[in-house]
Amino acid sequence: MRKPLAFNDSRHLQAHQFLVDEAYLLDAQRYDAWLATLTDDVRYVMPVRVTTARGAGFDTSPGMAHFDEDKYSLSQRVARLGTEHAWAEDPPSRLRHFITNVRTFEGENPGHLLVESAELLFRSRGDVTESAVLSCGREDLLRWCDDGWKLARRNIFVDESVLRMQNLAVFL
Repeated sequence: MRKPLAFNDSRHLQAHQFLVDEAYLLDAQRYDAWLATLTDDVRYVMPVRVTTARGAGFDTSPGMAHFDEDKYSLSQRVARLGTEHAWAEDPPSRLRHFITNVRTFEGENPGHLLVESAELLFRSRGDVTESAVLSCGREDLLRWCDDGWKLARRNIFVDESVLRMQNLAVFL
């Protein structure tokens, strides 16, 4: 079992600050600024969760994902949000990303940090649509770059097998 960095370790504090700043950018829908926090080779994946018997050895469907994206596809999604064709986000959602339970581990490379966190997303759209909540765990790889820590990989594990959110046009 990996030993987490102490809460007063500067790397843990930097990783936690990265996640808080990222949540602010996503809540404020500053997506171009958010894209700048990603490495060029980022992988952004949310596998499909399945309910299995205890001891089955898996809880995601092999080879299936709600999304499996790279920097190019994320950039295209952001660009689309600025057009009249982003009907799933018109009117735009009001978002609040709550990030908690942050645990940080040393990576195999000294310039990498493995970061686990829990996220609760509150999303409200329009005046009559009911609000939605999505709970998930995230496993991130942060990489030190010339201008600071950047997200190199994110695996998102939702806590539901069947998503109740009408669409998933937002970032987690």
